Amino acid sequence: MISNKMVGLVQNSSVIRAMFEEGKRLASIYGAENVFDFSLGNPSVEPPRAVKDAVIEVINEENANLVHGYMNNSGYEEVREAIAASINKKFATAFGQENIVMTVGAAGGLNVVLKTLLNPGEEVIVFAPFFGEYRNYVSNFDGELVVVSPNTETFQPNLNEFESKITAKTKAVIVNTPNNPTGVVYSEETIKALADILNRRQSELGTSIYLISDEPYRELVYDGIEVPYLTKYYNNTIVGYSYSKSLSLPGERIGYLVIPNEVDDFSEVVAAANVANRILGFVNAPSLIQRVVAKCLDSEVDVSVYNRNRELLYNSLIEYGYTCVKPEGAFYLFIKALGEDDKAFSAAAKEHNILIVPGSSFGCPGYCRIAYCVDYKTIEGSLSGFKKLAEEYLAK
Repeated sequence: MISNKMVGLVQNSSVIRAMFEEGKRLASIYGAENVFDFSLGNPSVEPPRAVKDAVIEVINEENANLVHGYMNNSGYEEVREAIAASINKKFATAFGQENIVMTVGAAGGLNVVLKTLLNPGEEVIVFAPFFGEYRNYVSNFDGELVVVSPNTETFQPNLNEFESKITAKTKAVIVNTPNNPTGVVYSEETIKALADILNRRQSELGTSIYLISDEPYRELVYDGIEVPYLTKYYNNTIVGYSYSKSLSLPGERIGYLVIPNEVDDFSEVVAAANVANRILGFVNAPSLIQRVVAKCLDSEVDVSVYNRNRELLYNSLIEYGYTCVKPEGAFYLFIKALGEDDKAFSAAAKEHNILIVPGSSFGCPGYCRIAYCVDYKTIEGSLSGFKKLAEEYLAK
């Protein structure tokens, strides 16, 4: 028999992944060109050429131990130093290799942070809508997830409710900007207000509250939008980053944590993160791809491809009668379901071979997520189905 905890996790396994598998089933019946799968945030843009060149270069290095061997649990020193220098150049920070811990993607990094920080029963606050796996990550270390309800007008964090939910048990807050599933970028005004609340409540409670910034979509922004770098606003910030989207490498599972010197108990946090990396079974981030990304720090994917998709899909859906806050980043639209039941609406979309994810999976019922990181032809092909779906609901 599997563990009791896993029984619950299996029963509530990712709706996104289930929808992705359903898409493959439908494609086998109707043909892939007739199924419009917007379920999974799987980048459709090719990695930069520099990545392929770097892979070949690293593989051809003569010292096999440097390519495939063990290293410090935090990762190769020269890789961490290069990443720190890149961050400093972009954001006028002052990090060194001692502030960087290489991780198995952003998900691995979040689990390392939560393993490092959480005692059983301590609370982690998230803002709805949020990436649904946060529930599992927090539960994995016997923490309690506290959800702040969404501000559906702008999808900026609901800060009044946030402040009321900070207690003596609050150990961490997770923010994700650009946001999955809304594509909203949290404004500098929002970040400053959030930092003020955290500083005030830390002082009142006499505790350390860590702000965990989950940043896999940082580079995917449109219209000149800037994403604030949170370590500059709040001392107790830990950044989790991934190259899954910025270099289109989701399957390579490579990312890093930034743990600034200003973090409370810095030395202990870094030491614990190293141990957590090991005992969670990661041991270290994949060696080859560490060295690859270090050679590609100035490379980027062609965001204009996603922007073209965004403009076509957003403008078309608004024309058909859908409601949506226009995303400023990432590659998702978060539309209001036509009808109160987002799951029923997603099921109705599937009747048109359109696969979208119910917003209840993100803690925000009544909405649905559309991942537009797909081929432009997929969006073009889906539009008649989206239009018919709207006509069916709006005619009721």
